[in-house]
Amino acid sequence: MKVLRQGARNNEVVQLQILLNAHLNPTIKLKNDGFFGRNTEDAVKAFQRAKGLVSDGVVGAKTWQSLTKKIVNNVTKPLEPLNATAAWYDIAVAEIGVKELLGVDKNNQRIIEYHSTTTLGAKTDEIPWCSSFVNWVMRQAGFEGTNNALAKSWLDWGSVVTAPQKGDVVVIKRKNATNDARTGSSSGYHVGFYVTSSNVVISLLGGNQSNSVKKSNFMLRSYDIAGFRRPKRRVLGLPLSVHSFIKNVV
Repeated sequence: MKVLRQGARNNEVVQLQILLNAHLNPTIKLKNDGFFGRNTEDAVKAFQRAKGLVSDGVVGAKTWQSLTKKIVNNVTKPLEPLNATAAWYDIAVAEIGVKELLGVDKNNQRIIEYHSTTTLGAKTDEIPWCSSFVNWVMRQAGFEGTNNALAKSWLDWGSVVTAPQKGDVVVIKRKNATNDARTGSSSGYHVGFYVTSSNVVISLLGGNQSNSVKKSNFMLRSYDIAGFRRPKRRVLGLPLSVHSFIKNVV
């Protein structure tokens, strides 16, 4: 795993922030935004002091080892119910602004990365990518997704939710239509993360909303809500990408 210090901005920092939030008591409640700023450095130093490590704010091999060891040893421990403060929502928020590139031969590589989490594995940002985005976010947060590029696939995932909270997965469908230009859907279905709603509108944070990752309002006179879903359990309480290096640092 990379050595991290203040100023870093990457997926490894997201993993670090999730682990710090899991370990520190009381928690500092870091945003999982992938930026190693002052708050993250302070959290690292607090963790290092608690573990008897050199409190320099730099995350090297010994700090990674200490961060992952407890979680590995407690992998079979029952997990608490999930709620609206779920880590995946912060990860999704950090992606706001990612958008398709103009030009037939130009593709945003971040969107191609989203696509890599589905079996379709599309290689262009012109392929509908709302489900790819949700799959990518869930994987970063340590949850199994559907691995499916179809928005409708999320209706068979996780648990049914009757009272949605911020961050829950929402599937909507354009009324009386089999496509939707606004979301790039060729089926009329779209998936995103719940933000808020009223009797007339629902707000979602999602990908491929006007070709971008953004928050958008969908009028309920034009869309049906097909379902709200929530993951049943966290895989290990840390991103899936952490699993690959645990054996090397513990």
